[in-house]
Formats: sequence, structure tokens, C-alpha cells
Amino acid sequence: MINVNQLKTEINDYLLKKQYSASVQQLNNPINYTIAQKSKRIRPLLCLMVASLNNNVYANALPAAASIEYFHNFTLLHDDIMDNADLRRNKPTAFKQFGLNSAILSGDFMLINAYQYLEELPADVQLKCIRILNYAAAKVCEGQQLDINFETTTAVSETDYLKMIAYKTAALIAASLKMGAIVASLNEEQADHLYQFGWQLGIAFQLLDDVLDVYGDVEKFGKKLAGDIIQNKKTYLLIKALELSTPADKAELLTWFNKTETNEAEKIEAVTHLYNKINIEALTRQKAKDYTNNAFEHLNMIADSLTGINQLSNFANQLLNRLT
Repeated sequence: MINVNQLKTEINDYLLKKQYSASVQQLNNPINYTIAQKSKRIRPLLCLMVASLNNNVYANALPAAASIEYFHNFTLLHDDIMDNADLRRNKPTAFKQFGLNSAILSGDFMLINAYQYLEELPADVQLKCIRILNYAAAKVCEGQQLDINFETTTAVSETDYLKMIAYKTAALIAASLKMGAIVASLNEEQADHLYQFGWQLGIAFQLLDDVLDVYGDVEKFGKKLAGDIIQNKKTYLLIKALELSTPADKAELLTWFNKTETNEAEKIEAVTHLYNKINIEALTRQKAKDYTNNAFEHLNMIADSLTGINQLSNFANQLLNRLT
């Protein structure tokens, strides 16, 4: 039986014991600060859980899981800089704590670390995992650029937005599962269904994250609420609100998002009120549920061929429930 707490302990211990430190300590400080923070370790845990299927030895996948975690945290570190974010996991972001230049360089070093971890994998799976991470890394960059493009684009469609979050969020979650499958020597069909499970689940995660940015609890969410509203982010909530609102409400929404100087509290209250008029929270949660259902269809396709898949399913459901 897969013990999730044991897997989390294993990946945390591995990250502490197996570190690729720089000779210049100032480069290590933001990295250690970032990795040591309280984290759910979703991506490495998914990798290890898949590697545990059919009674395989998850320890073989620890380097892949560490690689994924380092890459993920590298993206967060740089993403916080681009967003000028104050908080991450209820603590000051790395660039606020250590300075902009140090955070950029440390993020770069974390990306290098991610590939150094993959050097620890057996040769027969190493190249496959590198290719999977390379593909995901490229998609993450494309997704981030799309997100930046949306800042200066008036009309962003639902399709455009879903593509962006698929690249920026889902691609790495999908890669986590597939890398676990590769290390565990699962067959191609199983690996592909697990990849699609992660892709659909990743989109659902991001949609729920959008909801929590407006309607969440700051203590549970781990960062400042309504940051997307303050920063004029084109989220699913805003896109659907612009689509479904009355002409008058749409005009008011656009007025708030086009203002160069506003009182943050007033803007949050006004935009949230407009969202509530069309029940945007429920609409977004339903969209997330649709993607969740799609995800679990892929698991069901291989459920009979993999021992332990019910525990993977339960873990994913627990993650989704934490976002509700």
C-alpha cells in the first residue's frame, strides 16, 4: 500500500541530502529558503505514486521527483518576480527577501539543478525523462508568455485562456506522472493515459486556483487574495464575466480594469460584486469539475491493469477537495 506521508518524507529527505550547492553562498540562500518552505509537493508525490504502481520501487524515481520539484520552484521564483508578488506560501517571496538579482540568478541555478538530478537516473530511462521535462519546460515558457501577452490584450477568449493554463500549469503535472511511469517501466498505453490524466487534472487545479484567488482563505491559500484582480489578470473568472454580464456590468468591469490608479479595496469589492451577480464562482467550479471528470476517465481506462491506482485516484481527489 502506498503511504503518501512516507513518500513526502522520502522526497523531503532526498532534497535535503542530495543538493547541488553553489560555491557562492548568496546563490544558495534563495534556493534553500524556497525549498524549505511548507509545500504540498504535489508534482514529486504524483511522480513517486506512479512509480509505486504495480508494486514497483518508488525510490528509483526520487531523482526524477526532485528534478520536477526544483523545476517547479524555479518557475515560481521567476513568476513571483514577473508578478511583483509579495507572498508565496505565507512568506515573503524570494526576491523580496534576498533582492531581485539574487533571486533571478538563484532561479537560473535551480533550473540547472533540475537537470543535475536527472543525471542520477539509470541510463535506460534518463534520456526519456530529459525529453519529457524538455517538452514540459518549453510549454511552461510558452504559457508564461501567453499570460504576459494577455496583460495587453483586450479580448482573450476562453479557448485562449485554457490553452495558456494547460501550458503553464498542466504540462508539468502531466510530465510528473509520465516520468514516474517511465521509471516504473509501465507500458506506453498506461504512460499515455497517466499523462492525459495529469494534463486534465492540471487544468482543473488552475481553474480552482483562480477561484481561490478571489474567494479563498488567505491562511489556506498561502498568498495575498485578489492579486489577480489587483494586477488585472485575465483569469477564467474575468473572461466569463465579460462574456456573460449585461452591457452595463461589462462596461463597469472594463472601467475597473482599465483604470491606472485605483483604491485596491474598492476595486476588489466592486469586481467581486459583479462576479457574484452572475455566480461566477459556481461557473468556474463547474468547468473545473468537467476537466476533473475527463481526467478520471483516463485513469479508468487503465484501472484494471495497475495495482494501486485507486490510491492515486484518492490522492488526486484529496488535492482537489483542498481547493474547494
